[in-house]
Amino acid sequence: QVQLVESGGGLVQAGGSLRLSCAVSGTIFRINTMGWYRQAPGKQRELVATITGGGFTTYVNSAKGRFTISRDNAKNTMYLQMNSLKPEDTAVYSCNAVGAYSVYWGQGTQVTVSS
Repeated sequence: QVQLVESGGGLVQAGGSLRLSCAVSGTIFRINTMGWYRQAPGKQRELVATITGGGFTTYVNSAKGRFTISRDNAKNTMYLQMNSLKPEDTAVYSCNAVGAYSVYWGQGTQVTVSS
């Protein structure tokens, strides 16, 4: 049974920081790309950042320079360091992992940024 469990969300003031974690349990055959997505109320889910097994990263324009995605393959954990948070970053953040045969999702963690 594969599970992705996010943690680290919460309420923070604008300009603050949070670090999200995504812990992977179970065995995912040939994980390659992992990513963070977010969905704000009334909006479509948005890809925030991705990271490959080799460490190549991509970011949505609004996250560049503020967010950093990383992964610790030995701990089966991925992170999203979010700095200089803005109210428009408020959303449910979910992680996903792309394996050789399936895509796996976590349940999401709420991030709320107050102005």
